[in-house]
Amino acid sequence: MNEIKDFLKSRAIMNLVIVLLNIGVFIVMELIGNTEDVQFMLTHGANYTPWVLEHGEYYRIFTCMFLHFGIEHLFSNMLVLIFLGDTLERTVGKIRYLLIYVIGGLGGNLLSMWYDMKTGDFAVSAGASGAVFAVIGALVFIIARNKGKLEDLTGKRLGLMAALTLFQGFSSAGIDNSAHIGGLITGALLAVLLYRKKKRVSIEQGDYDSMQ
Repeated sequence: MNEIKDFLKSRAIMNLVIVLLNIGVFIVMELIGNTEDVQFMLTHGANYTPWVLEHGEYYRIFTCMFLHFGIEHLFSNMLVLIFLGDTLERTVGKIRYLLIYVIGGLGGNLLSMWYDMKTGDFAVSAGASGAVFAVIGALVFIIARNKGKLEDLTGKRLGLMAALTLFQGFSSAGIDNSAHIGGLITGALLAVLLYRKKKRVSIEQGDYDSMQ
């Protein structure tokens, strides 16, 4: 129990709230139905392009970000988020992190809808992966600005993780790859706007002595 408390205390607060919110929503959904039932998920806020455009149910672009098709879907997204999200939040702060997560997730869902309309292949979609990829996209830009490293995270490691995840998506059925790409791009663009590299201030010896 103490290990769990220590782990929770060491987490970045906004990212922890987002992770717990996703888990909480999943638990409630499982209690009232089956998260692997497409019709059930559609009824409770999953995204479906025809219903958004024809029925004006625009809220689905947001609510689908907190729904997951089964425990494995939830676990894979939250495992990545709990670590990468903490790093991003410590770097940009709580509010900017929240903006990147939410707007990035929306950007991913909008690109997914555009792709649906272009191909005419409509599917019910849900999950935090667009927002998770927005976090990855933001970190890619920030790491590049910091000469390939941020805390213990390197550009090579992050790039490999993103590439493998995208490859897995393209080689697997039922994965919304356009949401991943949209989130990645939106997250990087948001980081360009929101990230400010901290300046290193040199202190003269005399000034330093006066601060002792």
